[in-house]
Amino acid sequence: MTLLNALLTEHIQSQVTFALEEDMGLGDITAQLIPDDQEISATVISRELAVLCGQAWVNEVFSQLGDRVSLTWHNNDGDLLEPNKAFLTIKGHARTILTGERTALNFLQTLSYTATVTRQYSEIVSNTQLTILDTRKTLPGMRQAQKYAVTVGGGRNHRMGLYDAFLIKENHIMAAGSIANAVSMAQKIAPGKTIEVETENLDEVAMAVAAGADIIMLDNFSYEDMSKAVADFKGQVKFEASGNMDKDRLLKVAATGVDFVSIGALTKHIQAIDLSLRVSQE
Repeated sequence: MTLLNALLTEHIQSQVTFALEEDMGLGDITAQLIPDDQEISATVISRELAVLCGQAWVNEVFSQLGDRVSLTWHNNDGDLLEPNKAFLTIKGHARTILTGERTALNFLQTLSYTATVTRQYSEIVSNTQLTILDTRKTLPGMRQAQKYAVTVGGGRNHRMGLYDAFLIKENHIMAAGSIANAVSMAQKIAPGKTIEVETENLDEVAMAVAAGADIIMLDNFSYEDMSKAVADFKGQVKFEASGNMDKDRLLKVAATGVDFVSIGALTKHIQAIDLSLRVSQE
C-alpha cells in the first residue's frame, strides 16, 4: 500500500468519524464561548525536524465538521518539515477550527512520527540491498494509517494482517507437527499466498527451504548465521531478519546479505512529533 487508494480513503472517513465522536460527544461546549460568526486564521508548525504525514486525515476532519474552513498546505506528505516553519494554514469559522484542532493534530503527530523514524532507518540502508519492513505491532485501530505512514517514510509494508500472507511461527509449527506439514497445509489452504516461516537455527532454515517457503525469517540469528543462511540458499528464497532491530545494527545486518529487516518500533514505539497550532484573529 503506497497510495491513498479507495480502501484506505474509506477507512480514513470512518476513522475520523470515530475520532470526532470520541472527542466531541454531544458537542464542543468550550467552542460555544466564541461568537458563531467569528473567523480566525491559524498556522500549524512542527517544533522539530520531521517527515509530514497525515494530510488526508486532517482534510477529512474539517470536511466532516462542515467545510466552513479553508486549508492551505505548504508541504505534502513525505516532505521534510523545518522546525518552526508553517506547513499548514487554516482560515475560517473559529469554532470549527478550535473544535477540530486536537483531532487533526493527533493524527498528524502520530503518523508523522512513524514516517519520520522510518525515513531515518531507510536512509541508513539506502546504499544497500536491505528493505525496511513494518510489522503488525501497530496501535489498535491505526493499522492502515500507520502502514501508510511507513510507505511515506520510505519503508515497505509487511502483511497487512492475518489474512493476506502466511507467517508460520513456532507455535504454528508445533501444532502442525513440523515445518514441512505447516507449509504443505498453507499451500493447500490458500494457493498463491506468500508463505513465510520463522526459524530459530540453521537446521530449521534448511527445513523451511526444502518445504517450499517463499521467505525465511531469521529470528535473533547471529550475524555469522545470517550470512551462512544466505550463502547456503541464495537465490532459492528471500530472507528477513528480525529481533531487537535498532539503527546501530542495520548496516551489520545488511552486510549479511538478507533481503528484509522487520522493525516493530516503527509503529509501536510512538513518540508524537511536537506540533503546534497558532491562532491569529482575522
